[in-house]
Amino acid sequence: MTNRIFLHGVPDTPAIWGPLIAALGETVAVPCLPGFGGEPPPGFACTKDAYVDWLVALIEAQHAAFGPLDLVGHDWGALLVLRAASLRPELVRSWAVAGGALDPDYGGHRIARIWNTPVLGEIFMAVSSQRAMARMFRQSGLPPELAAHEAAAWQARMRRAILELYRSADGLRFGGDWIARLAELPLRGLVISGTQDPFVPVDTLRRFAQAHGARLHVEQDAGHWSIIERPQSIAAALRAHWAE
Repeated sequence: MTNRIFLHGVPDTPAIWGPLIAALGETVAVPCLPGFGGEPPPGFACTKDAYVDWLVALIEAQHAAFGPLDLVGHDWGALLVLRAASLRPELVRSWAVAGGALDPDYGGHRIARIWNTPVLGEIFMAVSSQRAMARMFRQSGLPPELAAHEAAAWQARMRRAILELYRSADGLRFGGDWIARLAELPLRGLVISGTQDPFVPVDTLRRFAQAHGARLHVEQDAGHWSIIERPQSIAAALRAHWAE
């Protein structure tokens, strides 16, 4: 049982946290986004707001059991953590995000724009094989066994969820209340970036950290999955963050 929640991103499963959790040597909660490890609940809309509602409900339940929470998110998990923490800051002791931030000046990456485009997104999903995903994960720094595990989850239900999610977010273009509400974020924040992240530039994450008074932890020569490439270093950064 734990007051720490680690939320994975897209197109991942909770297994991506394995190396970092092992480096931390403690128990944390690793929920699975609906549709990313099985069929979503009946009637669940795989939109950004539906995922936030799901996460807020989880946070409320965990807070009732354990008190103020430490939230950690990667990629889409980072975006959802930031949104949920800004909506219910009284439940959150600290937040940490890696490889993602809610920035109105960030227009998304190339694949996000493809997924956001009707027909083109469906074609991308139809021609993307598990073998190609495994190769992408390995090239991004995942160990072969973990890359194979993540690629095996690249199934029809996940692909459908991804298209719905990205289209609900206009291909990672955020504005309105999603940005304005960030003023309510809890003060204790940590932003983690890899200098070689091809999806979210380190300058974007640096700008976000400065705007919200968060500490910035940069991993040199690490990519989007720095949490896997540098688990010992990031575990140390999280321990220091939680000890503040």
